[in-house]
Amino acid sequence: MTRTEGFPTPVIADAEEAVAVATALAARLRTDAARRAAERRLPYEELAELSASGLLAVTVPRGYGGAEVGARTLGEVVRLLSAADASIGQIPQNHFFFVEVLKENGTAEQQAHFDAELLAGARFGNALAEKGTRHALEFATRLVPRAGGGYLLDGVKNYATGALFADWIPVFALGPDDRLTAAFVPRDAPGVTVGVTVPEDRVVPHHLTFERPEVFGAFGQFIHAAVDTGIARGALEEGGELIRTLARPWGEAGVERAAEEPLVVQKFGELALQVRAAEALLEKAGDAIDAARAKPGDPDTATEASLAVTAARAQADTAALTVANEVLALIGTRGATRELGFDRRWRNARTHTLHQSRSTVQPASEGRPLVTTRHAHWTTTVRLAEDAVRDKANQPAVPEVQLRRDAGLRA
Repeated sequence: MTRTEGFPTPVIADAEEAVAVATALAARLRTDAARRAAERRLPYEELAELSASGLLAVTVPRGYGGAEVGARTLGEVVRLLSAADASIGQIPQNHFFFVEVLKENGTAEQQAHFDAELLAGARFGNALAEKGTRHALEFATRLVPRAGGGYLLDGVKNYATGALFADWIPVFALGPDDRLTAAFVPRDAPGVTVGVTVPEDRVVPHHLTFERPEVFGAFGQFIHAAVDTGIARGALEEGGELIRTLARPWGEAGVERAAEEPLVVQKFGELALQVRAAEALLEKAGDAIDAARAKPGDPDTATEASLAVTAARAQADTAALTVANEVLALIGTRGATRELGFDRRWRNARTHTLHQSRSTVQPASEGRPLVTTRHAHWTTTVRLAEDAVRDKANQPAVPEVQLRRDAGLRA
């Protein structure tokens, strides 16, 4: 297994501790993020530290020994990690996705087994999308029953974020009845590259999730939004520091530093507002998911959660792309040097926001539209954005941009 062996993994008790642990870990990840990206170094040590932190088990139900934090807290954890290093922040996205798969339809025995693994620091990867199918929700991989019991898992996957570092690789496959299942495969199982045998008790009937009003799809998009919001915040903060310490003012601006140019201050403030809106919408979406989970099977709360997540995803993607791109323009050509590594912020934003870049609307069980991905219903997005910014506790509706020699641009 790839988790850290020989060291007990702490069990995080509550939401407050989860955020505190994530904040401390993010600070450590940030220090070497640019060099890791420049050297194309795989983050084995960093992911071992993530496992050892206890954060990967924060959504384990209390009945199985976990903290069972809500979506809002998890969104903040993922946002903090992604702001420090989005390449690491994205990896647990599918980990938490499959923790929810187990919660939705895993048996009590399956949940007890895998939750114990998670509390010990185990990591889930994923093997979802496939080449050659018509769209991302069509699968050719199959579970074929074996004469002696269990199944043979046969197929090819090409989207497998985190699988290289995982202890378990959950695989989407069609069962004998052509319905979607999730098969949990040890990373070191014989045949991972050519046919895999899977015991029956490692297969979860995932198709049952979509036979009732649900927020599972919205939850997956919510974590994507948290990654993008973190990318936006990381680009803004690092960019502000570079504007203060590296960028040169325009020759005719009449100021000593680029951070003192009025137009630079104005533009930075506009970018800061985009990030604040994304953060506020992320919090609102997390609250909406938590509210829907408190009323399982209720189509109204499920629909509201999906709409809130759509708004958060749309704003997060816009903020990540806009900030990562336009902060570079404020820094100037120096900001694109290999030594700084700031270009990784733009690459991360551009790559991650390509995930499901078109809007998708699915009908809910009682005829109401259930929006499950981003860039749909822009009027709703605007309405929720206004509400979220207005409701954000102790936050002004516009960013406070400060110019200080010791702190630079802050928002």
